[in-house]
Amino acid sequence: MNPDIRIRDANVQDADVIGYHRARMFQDMGQIPDHLFEAFRSRSAERLREMLKSGEYVGWLVSLNNDAQKVIAGAGVQLRQVLPHPAAEHAFAEGRHGLIINVFTEPDWRRQGIAEQLLTEIINWSKEQKLDRLVLHASEKGRRLYEQLGFVSTNEMRLQGL
Repeated sequence: MNPDIRIRDANVQDADVIGYHRARMFQDMGQIPDHLFEAFRSRSAERLREMLKSGEYVGWLVSLNNDAQKVIAGAGVQLRQVLPHPAAEHAFAEGRHGLIINVFTEPDWRRQGIAEQLLTEIINWSKEQKLDRLVLHASEKGRRLYEQLGFVSTNEMRLQGL
């Protein structure tokens, strides 16, 4: 646990910083070219404002204890309702799923355990909320951390070209 940081809940006013983190995350992975960065950031922030208002997105931001305005990392969960599905031999799940998205740490703060703290916060929150499933899409750089926290690869497939 890094004592120099604090984790707080995101609110609608944070949509711009979350949109920026989202654009940076995809840019770092080589998926958003420079000429699309600003449009992608703006569109993401706009949609995040709507999702934060509706409760469809729940986010967490990390700042320094001595500078609460400086956001150095963040992550969120997009909530989605799906049909009930099997959960165990004699039970079924209601279909309350969470998709972890927007996991981002500013470069100067990486490899200091901040993402692990954020994800632990999200996992604990998800258990409190009694979500049936918590999933994420892992980049190669993040895969080891996610596996250490208990995430496993699944059989999900994706249609190319959509």
